[in-house]
Amino acid sequence: MTIELYSLTATGLLLLVLANFSAALYGGQVGNPALMGNRETIPGPEGAARRAQRAHQNLIENAVPFAIAVLVAQALHFSTPITKGATLAFIAARVVHALVYIAGIPVVRTLAWVVGVVATIVIFVATLV
Repeated sequence: MTIELYSLTATGLLLLVLANFSAALYGGQVGNPALMGNRETIPGPEGAARRAQRAHQNLIENAVPFAIAVLVAQALHFSTPITKGATLAFIAARVVHALVYIAGIPVVRTLAWVVGVVATIVIFVATLV
């Protein structure tokens, strides 16, 4: 398996970790029995639980174009030091993004997001040029 596919796999694992961490934080606020219901009458998450939920949603939004870029490159049997570096930069940036988002550190969060988006664009451009 290529580094690009390992990075895509790591992105999927990060999505699972964020979903479960978000649910655990939310469960700490409203109780696990409330989470097992339909959630129509419980209050929304607050603080770190809400930030974890938003970090998860943001990763979903960014993982889709990243996955497309990686899978197109793989379908074309295209793997270069640029695509390898970009995929590693993406996953590193997304881990930093998740950690600082949950911690509530705004500027670093935005910079990490930008690195992830630029890494995805680099993969697209390297593959399609």
